[in-house]
Amino acid sequence: MQNRQVTLRALEPADVDAVYRWENDPAVWQHGVAHTPFSRHALAQYIADCGQADIYTAKQLRLMAMDGVVAVGCVDLFDFDPYHRRAGVGLLVDQALRHQGYGRAILEALLDFARQHLQLHLVYCDVAADNVPSRRLFEGAGFERCGLRHQWLHASDGWTDAVVYQKILS
Repeated sequence: MQNRQVTLRALEPADVDAVYRWENDPAVWQHGVAHTPFSRHALAQYIADCGQADIYTAKQLRLMAMDGVVAVGCVDLFDFDPYHRRAGVGLLVDQALRHQGYGRAILEALLDFARQHLQLHLVYCDVAADNVPSRRLFEGAGFERCGLRHQWLHASDGWTDAVVYQKILS
């Protein structure tokens, strides 16, 4: 899965340090589903299990985004539904590499993979209403706003809405 700036690949044991750093960053927690730290051991086990799991069985797939030999982020498909040919999208760019076009390149590579290899009909995501960079990323990639979940996400300073986006691929 090659793109202008990134290649997507399966998780490998050597990725544990990057995943550990990303998953244990409290600034990321408000935008995702994890809200507590993960141990290195738990993440190593998760990575090992990912190598055995098939998207049709696990209903999810996490991929590392690489620029050459440097891990620049990760992306995942979750809530995979092969009958309706759809999945949710989650994307993370390493904090030190944001605003350099990696988010767009990762998303484009994932959309190509979803279209060509999984033959998905649509992908969707929920983005915190106050997460303007992520909203711009998905809107710029042709995702359409199709809903709003009021007070959907809890943050340290209260509640925030989630904007629902989807993109038809076929």
